[in-house]
Amino acid sequence: MTASKRLLRVLPPIHRERLMALAQEVSFEQGERIFEEKGHADRFWVLRSGTVTLDLRLAGPRPTPVSSLETGDLLGWSWLFPPYEWDFGAEALSPVRAYAFDGAQVQAVCDDDPEFGYALLRVIAEILAYRVRAARTRLLDLFAPHAGRYGPGVP
Repeated sequence: MTASKRLLRVLPPIHRERLMALAQEVSFEQGERIFEEKGHADRFWVLRSGTVTLDLRLAGPRPTPVSSLETGDLLGWSWLFPPYEWDFGAEALSPVRAYAFDGAQVQAVCDDDPEFGYALLRVIAEILAYRVRAARTRLLDLFAPHAGRYGPGVP
């Protein structure tokens, strides 16, 4: 599997400059909740430093970690698709510095400049495809050894 693509590294320079004109620098303290699962999704971030844990609310009082993101990673894609709700929660595992982007503002630029919009959405789609493949691999590692116990095709 190829390494996860980094939005700001892969986006062509002219489009990267256009996107960065919309960026705001933000920071999060260690342990700070960045967003909650099912909350309103209206922005995204590119991590400049630190680590963020993505989690889900399952059984128990605390969210269950499912993945982590590091420097250069895209945090948040739910701003792109209805119902515009976060699919996961996110928490700063360490102090985090990031570029923040307002989703509506970025969408407006995408609408005004279809070439920019296509380039941005293509890179985001590639990032999401990588993450789906990585999640599938993790699930296979967890459940494949037990497949014989439950029958064919049942994890």
